[in-house]
Amino acid sequence: MTGPARVRDIVIVGGGTAGWMTAAALAKVIGTQTYSITLVESDEIGTVGVGEATIPPILLFNKLLGIDENEFIRETNATFKLGIQFVDWGRPGHTYMHPFGLFGADMNGVGFSHYWLRAVAAGGDPDNHRFVAEAEALRLGRFMRTPQKTPDKPQINYAFQFDASLYAAYLRRFSEKRGVKRTEGKISTVARHPESGLIESVTLADGSTVRGDFFVDCSGFRGLLIEGALQAGYEDWTNWLPANRAVAVPCDRVEDPGPYTRSTAVEAGWQWRIPLQHRTGNGYVFSDAFISEDEATAALMRRLDAPAQAEPRVLRFVAGRRRKGWVANCVAIGLSSGFLEPLESTSIHLIQAAISKLLALFPTTRNEPELAERFNRDLDLQYESVRDFIIAHYKVSTRDDTPFWRHCRDMAMPDTLQAKLESFRARGEVMVENHELFRETNWFAILYGQGLVPEGYHPLADVLSDDELKLRLAGIRAGIERRVAEMPSHEAFLRQCLEGVTRR
Repeated sequence: MTGPARVRDIVIVGGGTAGWMTAAALAKVIGTQTYSITLVESDEIGTVGVGEATIPPILLFNKLLGIDENEFIRETNATFKLGIQFVDWGRPGHTYMHPFGLFGADMNGVGFSHYWLRAVAAGGDPDNHRFVAEAEALRLGRFMRTPQKTPDKPQINYAFQFDASLYAAYLRRFSEKRGVKRTEGKISTVARHPESGLIESVTLADGSTVRGDFFVDCSGFRGLLIEGALQAGYEDWTNWLPANRAVAVPCDRVEDPGPYTRSTAVEAGWQWRIPLQHRTGNGYVFSDAFISEDEATAALMRRLDAPAQAEPRVLRFVAGRRRKGWVANCVAIGLSSGFLEPLESTSIHLIQAAISKLLALFPTTRNEPELAERFNRDLDLQYESVRDFIIAHYKVSTRDDTPFWRHCRDMAMPDTLQAKLESFRARGEVMVENHELFRETNWFAILYGQGLVPEGYHPLADVLSDDELKLRLAGIRAGIERRVAEMPSHEAFLRQCLEGVTRR
C-alpha cells in the first residue's frame, strides 16, 4: 500500500520580485536534483516593481543565496540605506529619522531609552539621534561596512535601495543557472482535483499544461491561484489604512545619492523618494477619497526635483491580507498574499518572511493541513504587527491641516496598537512580542520622533548614580563619534564597491 504522493514538482506562478526571490531560495536550499522547479510568467503582464527600498534582514537573504554584495550592487544599481527620513509627519516643518541601528546600549538589562529619558528629564539633550550611529552617518551622508565586533565602536546596520526590475532579472539568472525552468505564457485555467480540491495543473493560453505537486502564487494583486481558484478570502484593513492608490514615476538623478529613503507627508498621504545610482524613484501613496488620481499625479509631477524618465503609473490596491495564505497545496507569496503600503519598506521583507517560513515548513506531501495552519498563523502575526506599526505613523501626529489628516486623527485603531501607545505614553516602551519585526528601538524612533513623549520610564533606570549615568552616556556618544568620523561619504564608498575595491 502506497502513501500520499510526495512533493516533487514545484510550480511558481508569476515572476517579478516575489517569484524570482522564491525561485532563487528554493533552488539554493532544496536544489533541482530531487525536485523540479518551474516558474510560469508572461511578458504581457507587467510587474508592480515599486518595492525598491529594503530593511536589514535582506542581508540574510542575500547571504543565504551566497550572493557577492559588490556584484549585487553593480547588477541592481543599488545604493546603501541607513534608515528613513520622515518629513512633515508629526507636524508640518518637522523632520525626524527612523535609523536602522541600536539606540545607545542597554545597561543592566534595561533598555537604553529609559536611561536616556531620565537624562532628558534632568535637562539633557533631547536629540535621540545623537545616540544612534546610523542616524549620525545618515545626517552626514556617510557610509561604510564595519567589522562584526569592535568593542569601542558600534557596528553599522544597513539595507539597500535598488531597481526592483533589475533585482528580479538578477535573481532570474541566478535561478536558471541552478536549474529553475522558466515557462513563458499567460495562464487561462487552473485545474483542481474534483474530490480533494488540490491544484493539479495550470493551462496556458497556447493550450500547453504545466503540472505540479505544490504551487506558489506570486501572481500579484489578483491572486490567480490563492483567490481565483481557491477563494481564500481577503481581510480589508482600509478602516485603519485608508490609502488605496499609489502613483509612481522615476526621475533623473540630480545629486549624489544619500544613504536613506525619504518619506514626506503631504495633503492626502505621503510621498517617497528613493535614490539609486542611475535615477531617483518617486511615488505618492494616497486615498482617492481625499484626492483624485489626476490631482495626485499632477502634485507628484510638480514636486519632482528633476525631469521624469517615464510616464507616471497609478497602482490601485486595498490594504489587507488573505484570510489564509496557504490553502491546500498552494502558498501565496508577495502581493498575492496581501498588501501593506511601503511606508517602512516592508514589502520585500514580507516576501522574504514568507519564503523563510515556507522553507521551514516545507511539505512532504501535497496536502499538509497542519503545516498550512502553522504557516497561516505565523504570517498573520507578522502582517498584523507590521500593520500596527504603519498605522501608528498616522495616529501619532498632530497634523489636522487637511481633511485626510483629520480623518487619520479621528479614525479608530486596533486594540493591539491602542495597548502599545498607552504603554509607551506611560513609561516609554511598547512591550513587543517575540514574533514582531519592529523592536523597542524602532517603536521609540517613530513615536518619539512624531512627538509622543513618555510621561515616565522604567524604574530600574534610576538605579545608576547621576555620575555613572553621565559617564556611560559620554562613553556611548564617544564611540559613535569615533565610528562616524572614520566613515567615507556614501558616494565614495559606493564607487569603491563598483570598482571592486571593498570586501563582502
